[in-house]
Amino acid sequence: MKNAAWAITIFVILVLSGCSNAAGGKDDEDKIKIIAAHNQTSPENPYQYGMEEFKRVAEEESDGRIEVEVHAGTLGTSESELVEKLKLGGADLVLVSPGFMSQTGIREIDLFAMPYIFEDYEHWEQVVDGEVGEEVAQTIEEKSNGDFKMMGYWSAGVRHYYGGKPLESIDDLKGMKYRTQTSGAIAEYWEAAGAVPTNVSWGELYQGLQQGIVDSSENSYPYFVQQNHHKTKNGKYITETAHDYTTRFLLMNGNKFEEYTEEQQQIVLKAANAAVEEERKVDMEQEEEYKQLAIEEGAEVNDIDREPFIELAEPYQEKMAEEIGPSAVNLLEEIRSLRD
Repeated sequence: MKNAAWAITIFVILVLSGCSNAAGGKDDEDKIKIIAAHNQTSPENPYQYGMEEFKRVAEEESDGRIEVEVHAGTLGTSESELVEKLKLGGADLVLVSPGFMSQTGIREIDLFAMPYIFEDYEHWEQVVDGEVGEEVAQTIEEKSNGDFKMMGYWSAGVRHYYGGKPLESIDDLKGMKYRTQTSGAIAEYWEAAGAVPTNVSWGELYQGLQQGIVDSSENSYPYFVQQNHHKTKNGKYITETAHDYTTRFLLMNGNKFEEYTEEQQQIVLKAANAAVEEERKVDMEQEEEYKQLAIEEGAEVNDIDREPFIELAEPYQEKMAEEIGPSAVNLLEEIRSLRD
C-alpha cells in the first residue's frame, strides 16, 4: 500500500508540474518583444524621449507582457539601414524621414520634405493629423503591400540655415557649398537659389563644417546644436530660414502587427499615440532651449525675409508633384488648401 500511495503521490506531482509548465508555455506565447530603433545617438534627442514613452506605455499597459527594446543609433545611424531592417524583420518599429521612405517606391511622401510646403507648425499639424495624414498612411500601407504600417507622425523641428556667414538675402547663397539633398526637386530648388548642394553624411558633418568641405548646412536647433555644429568654423551663423517643418514617420512592420492579438494591437496603438504626443512636446521645448544654448556658446542668429525663398519654392513643389503623378498633385492641393 505504501508503494501504491507513493506512486500516486509521484503521479500527482508530475501532473501538476506538467500543468505548470504548460501554463508557463502559454504565458511565454502571450509575451511579445518589440525592437524599436531610431538613428540619433544623443540620449537627449526628442526621438529617444518618444521611443522611451512608447516603451513605458506598452510595458505598463500590458503588465510587462509586451517588452520594448529601444536602440538609439545602435542598429544603424543610416535611415536606409533602418528601413531595410524593418522590412526584413531585424526591427519592428523605426523612425524614418520622407526621403528614405521614398526610396522604397512610395514617392508621394517626398512632398513632405519640399522647402516651404508648410506655412507654420500649426499648418503642419493640420496636415499630418487630418485627412491628408490618413491618406498618406493608407498609401504607405498599400504601396508597401503591408510591410509598413504608419503608427504616427513625429516632428524633427523647424529647419534653418547655418554656416560660415549669415544670410542677409537669398543672393548670399550663390556659390555656397550647402549640405543638403543632392538630387531631385529639393536639390534643384537649392541650386535655383544659388547654392551648390553637397553630400556629407550626418556622422561626418561636424568635420566637414570644421574643415570647409561644406560652407553651410541646415537642420533644426536640437539636432545640430547637440552635435556641436554651431561651434565649427562653418556653423557659427544661423539664419532662421524656417524652410522645413520637418516630418518623420513612425513605422511598424505591418506583417508583425497583424500577428498580434487584438488586445496587443490596441496597447501598441495606445503606446504609439502617447509617443507621438511626448516626442512633439519635447521637440518644441528643445527648439527654444537649444537656440538659447547656441547663442550662449557663441553662435549668432538672424532673421531673413522669407518671401523670395517661398516664391521660388512653389513651382518646384508643383514640378515634383507632377513628376510623381496625379495622386501627388491632389495631395499638394490638399496641403495648400489647409493654409490660413
